This record gives sequence, C-alpha cells and structure tokens, in this order.
Amino acid sequence: MIKVENLAKRFGGFYAVNGASLEIAKGSITGLIGPNGAGKTTLFNVIAGVHKPSAGRVLLDGEDITGLPPHSLFDRGLLRTFQIAHEFSTMTVRENLMMVPPDQAGERLWDAWFKPGLVRSQEAEIRKKADEVIEFLEISHVADELAGNLSGGQKKLLELGRTMMVDAKIVFLDEVGAGVNRTLLNTIGDAILRLNKERGYTFCMIEHDMDFIGRLCDPVIVMAEGTVLAEGTIDEIKANEQVIEAYLGTGLKNKPQVSA
Repeated sequence: MIKVENLAKRFGGFYAVNGASLEIAKGSITGLIGPNGAGKTTLFNVIAGVHKPSAGRVLLDGEDITGLPPHSLFDRGLLRTFQIAHEFSTMTVRENLMMVPPDQAGERLWDAWFKPGLVRSQEAEIRKKADEVIEFLEISHVADELAGNLSGGQKKLLELGRTMMVDAKIVFLDEVGAGVNRTLLNTIGDAILRLNKERGYTFCMIEHDMDFIGRLCDPVIVMAEGTVLAEGTIDEIKANEQVIEAYLGTGLKNKPQVSA
C-alpha cells in the first residue's frame, strides 16, 4: 500500500531522514521502532505531508503522493495520529468525532439557511456513526465529557476514533502508548487489532513499548540515524546484533548523506 523510495529530509545541514526505503503491505500492522533521534517521526511527517522531502518519493497504491498536503492525503484515506493528542478540548467526545467527516451541509451558509432538512438529516447520520465509534471503542461513559478533561489514554482512543469517522485506508500512529496506563493500552491494542481484522485497516505505528509492538506488529522495521537498519518479526529484531548496537547508542557509522 505504501512504498517509500530513498526518502530524505534535511534541516539545514542535518539529515533527519537519510535515504530511507520501506514498504507497508496492505492489511498489515507494521511497527516502526528505533532509538530516540532515529528519524521515525520525521519519516511519518514526510509521508503524511507535514514536511516536504529533500529527496525520494512516497507512493500510495502506486500513486505518487510525494509532497501532497495533509488535506489531500486525508481525502485519499491516509491519516495519522500524534504523540501528543490534538483534540478540540472544549468540545465533547461525540462532537470531536462529528467534526471529522468533510463537506458537511451544515458548514455551508446557503444549506444552513435554505436546506435545514438536509442539514438535520446529515447531522443525524454523522451522530449515529459517532455513537457507533464510541461503542466500538468502549468509551460510552465519556461520550458527553469535554475532550480536554480526558486522560491521556482516553485522548489516544479519541484520536483513533476520529480515523474511524472516514474511510481510512492506512493510519499512521505516533507513539499511541505514550503516557497511557497498561489497562487503557490493552484497550487501544484490542481496538487496533479489531479494526485491522474486522475492517481491513492498515496501520503503521511508532512505539517504544516492545511488548505492545510484539503483540500487534508483523513486520517490525528498525530505523537508526535516519535510515532503515533492519526488518523482520519481533523475535528476529530482538536477536539482530545491529539493532542491539543501535539501541546501545553506537548506531551506524559513516553513513553517506543523500543528495537533495
């Protein structure tokens, strides 16, 4: 589904991503791990259109999407979440979900004035879908709570729920387990597995919790110093001497820079 070819992102003279190439298979839950500073989040940001690459390209289902802005990628079914949740804090959980679907009739002044029936009908459909997402994620008890009052784990569930309000093809999860207690992390993991198996979602996730990665992800891709170091099952990755070396802080040496 996703093919990344020799991708690079330079900030001044520093390459945060340096010639990374990888593939994410349709229907997979792919893990992306690596030591701090390996370039994982920058890679996500380039794929998701937050940053334009200095070199290389990104393909989605064979279509070159390199450098497209996030809203264009959203329309193509490529979504991402963030390490720090980006909720509308003064709106309820249900309202946060209802904000997601694009091109709502109520957003157009003409329709709001002259087609109130259409607006009400569409809003009822969106509300129904939001309630289905809330039930799926087992967060009915906070459906009417202001999103800003949620715990860190509940906010991560809400972000996952927002991806369910549209027809997502692939979702990039950036440290979904960060700051989340073990009970809620298990709930998030269950939701991801169900979305993958029951609804065909493809996921790629950055995560530092190796138990969580091992439970959900196959394959696992390792980055170090801006490039892909290894790929395999979690057991293969744990036994890889290059990976162990990278995590101990020695990493790759004398990696040539990619020309922009």
